[in-house]
Amino acid sequence: MSLSYRDAGVDRDAAAIAKRRMRELVDSTRTDAVRASFGSFAGRLALAEGEELVVSADGVGTKLEVAVRSGRHDTVGEDLVNHCVNDILAEGAVPLAFLDYFACGELDPEVVVEVVRGVARGCRRNGCALLGGETAEMPGFYPEGVYDLAGFIVGRLEFPAVAAREVRSGDVLIGLESSGIHTNGFSFARAVIFARMGLEVDDPWPGLSASVGDVLLRVHRSYLGPLREECAAGHVRALAHITGGGIPGNLGRVLPDDLDAEVDVSAWRRLPEFSLLAEESGADPEEMYRTFNMGIGMIAIVSSDDADGMIGRIRSQGCPAHACGRLVTGSSGVRLLGTDW
Repeated sequence: MSLSYRDAGVDRDAAAIAKRRMRELVDSTRTDAVRASFGSFAGRLALAEGEELVVSADGVGTKLEVAVRSGRHDTVGEDLVNHCVNDILAEGAVPLAFLDYFACGELDPEVVVEVVRGVARGCRRNGCALLGGETAEMPGFYPEGVYDLAGFIVGRLEFPAVAAREVRSGDVLIGLESSGIHTNGFSFARAVIFARMGLEVDDPWPGLSASVGDVLLRVHRSYLGPLREECAAGHVRALAHITGGGIPGNLGRVLPDDLDAEVDVSAWRRLPEFSLLAEESGADPEEMYRTFNMGIGMIAIVSSDDADGMIGRIRSQGCPAHACGRLVTGSSGVRLLGTDW
């Protein structure tokens, strides 16, 4: 029997309903200083003329359960920072400061230090100050050994053209490869790997020389390094961070009402982890592409004149990148081409 994200406990339809109902509440707080609309990758707030702060918050989700199973806690903090950095980059910002929130039932100093070690490493690598945070100990609320983690980032708008998203028909999509599953879809992945297949974190990942824990805990890639100079040079017209909802759910967020995106998913290699999850779950391509990044963690929309040179420069920095489609006349839709397994 095939497995879906809903079978694994995540109801995307309920989440969509909640977001629609929340929008009115969020919009009721809007002031004249607010620049981004509801549903953006991050919030934008105008300060002095020409200056904007860009802020975002996120978590690591049930990837934390893999960290707990494996006893490896120094990667999820870096995941958290990189996820938040990518979100504000999609709004044209670079990071300034970060705050973390760590919550547990009974505090284990070694665990919290390892988590913050990863947060600090992520901040250093992204040029971001870790200003502080909150450690909340709540006995009886969290089960023994379980913790939650969230992050809050503040950035400065540095690339107004990225935030403006003035894209046009004929623009090329450049997909920057992910390092793996990143930080979304882990309820699905855990249901397949641990429950259905019966694997443990120290077992070999089928077909790879790495363990299950190694594969699942690969750090969410930051795209600030390979994209910063491209954004500063004006080569990037829009960015979509591919997180929950996959390519369809995130690329559509940056499209105007009169354009569609055609994405050729055969343009990049499918990572072995996604092939295994598809095979073992029996999920169809639509379910997989709505749940996981499927090997692409960020999509840049660029002029066709800039695409080839930009791909070469990104690759030279160690981040695989591919031309993977283009924008065409339409109605803000995303079409995936070549999804047959």
